[in-house]
Amino acid sequence: MQATTMRRSLLAAGVMLASTALHADNHDARAIAERLVDEHFQDSTLTREQQIEELLWFAKAAEPFRGMEINTVAEGLTTHIYERDVLAEAFGELTGIEVTHNIIGEGDVVNNMQTQMQSGRNIYDAYVNDSDAIGTHIRYGTTVNLSDAMANEWADYTLPTLDLEDFIGLQYGTGPDGSLFQLPDQQFANLYWFRYDWFQREDLQNQFRERYGYDLGVPTNWTAYQDIAEFFTEHVGEIDGTKVYGHMDYGRRDPSLGWRFHDSWLSMAGMGSPGVPFGHQVDDWGIRVNEQSQPVGASVSRGGATNSPAAVFAVTRMVDWLDKYAPPEASGMTFGEAGPVPAQGNVAQQMFWYTAFTADMTDPGLPVTEDDGTPKWRMAPSPTGPYWEEGMKVGYQDVGAWTFFDSTPEDRRTAAWLFAQFTVAKTVSLEKLMAGLTPIRRSDIFSEQMTEMAPRLGGLVEFYRSPNESQWTPSSTNVPDYPRMAPLWWQNLSPAVSGDISPKEALDNLAGDLDSIMARLARAKVFETYAPNLNEERDPEYWLSRDGSPKAELENEMPQGTTVPYDEMMEEWMAAGSR
Repeated sequence: MQATTMRRSLLAAGVMLASTALHADNHDARAIAERLVDEHFQDSTLTREQQIEELLWFAKAAEPFRGMEINTVAEGLTTHIYERDVLAEAFGELTGIEVTHNIIGEGDVVNNMQTQMQSGRNIYDAYVNDSDAIGTHIRYGTTVNLSDAMANEWADYTLPTLDLEDFIGLQYGTGPDGSLFQLPDQQFANLYWFRYDWFQREDLQNQFRERYGYDLGVPTNWTAYQDIAEFFTEHVGEIDGTKVYGHMDYGRRDPSLGWRFHDSWLSMAGMGSPGVPFGHQVDDWGIRVNEQSQPVGASVSRGGATNSPAAVFAVTRMVDWLDKYAPPEASGMTFGEAGPVPAQGNVAQQMFWYTAFTADMTDPGLPVTEDDGTPKWRMAPSPTGPYWEEGMKVGYQDVGAWTFFDSTPEDRRTAAWLFAQFTVAKTVSLEKLMAGLTPIRRSDIFSEQMTEMAPRLGGLVEFYRSPNESQWTPSSTNVPDYPRMAPLWWQNLSPAVSGDISPKEALDNLAGDLDSIMARLARAKVFETYAPNLNEERDPEYWLSRDGSPKAELENEMPQGTTVPYDEMMEEWMAAGSR
């Protein structure tokens, strides 16, 4: 009896101690959450108490993984550096999960991802991988289907306030069956950039009108872009004692040259099919799919458009403009080297400019920034080419998205899923947006803080607030194996950029190589779904004489140039956003 009483007393004492410890843990978690909000996350669309409650959910959900160390990876953008330096540390303090958020080159991210998919060996516990690889993820059967996971094994580990409907790029990580495979983490677009202050000068406006017969403004077609490039390079020549150029680009033989082309350059000219987000049935790589979402060819002879007249036109213009209107050193530059160049103050416009470089343009000490911090430049929609038609995508949007593989041990994968959600949670997402300028949440874009920042960002906020933003999209589900197929672009097109072969020869080679890889993948039976099923080759005229893409060559690929005043264009955009 005495022993039983003693056991009960000890048990009661144990329960009390456990309760006290749990209360202490909860108290500590709240203290940490309050401090994190006050020190790091003051700007949020949530109230302070809502932020604290969201952080407390992470602390509780992470209890089974406390003490674990995980490794995640992303490319070297300002946004991901913020995640490494601020969010990983905050998450570790809150949850007891130590995160090493590795920052490596984009090509290295893709290579490691490909190795993990093929070998089944866990390299990283989660990847921020561009949604351009969505076609790869839906086919191989090794990428975690997030829709299924959130409904099953991650049901208790999915943030109740995640609010998927608030994400602006969710459709880009979604397969044809509606399943989500990638969770957006950052997003930036490819837009037109120009020197607003130069375009507003009355003397330059008069010169341009006298020479070209229409107004200097935001170009709406490729003829106008070329006229403006020629005007500043050859006829203006110098502004305030500085040699100026009417165009900026890059042309070095390098993997980033591939992005320059397959990030929708051909589609901007009008090569593909109408239908957002990707074009149906021909996408912005020129790859056609059948009604079962199976790729049937990239070559015109198979119904694709990679080597079509519109594609030849697009590459020809790129090569000519780089040679005639860009700074001489541009042809030897890569993506990263060329991006900040317009901030040096000697470039009038750039048609293919990534908004990821916005932060490089905002320093008050730059030649392109006024003393009060407002920009002398603006961004606007890129002009469309002569083959473009209503309903087609207008440009490219990069969506870096959290991606998980079944080769990652389940506990590590779940812990990484918690961290991924933390990096996009409403508690932290607005601060991350303000640091990196790569929005993912609609609520953040329409926040008071972004309204206040808008005058310093040259049109970025207005772009993302317009419903027209959805016409800028990533590579499509038509691309069956992005890691294998993306390098073919720079390998085949760099000889055209350097002038060694013609754009037509380069595109014929590219289309043939794309088809060859798809045929090999089909024979190898490596895909679980949507495997390529190539059309038999036919006389290209069979396809070119039909409606839609691929499109026959136009008699006049350079019609009269057309422009629109920037302020008038932005009024129309914002009116569209308020409808």
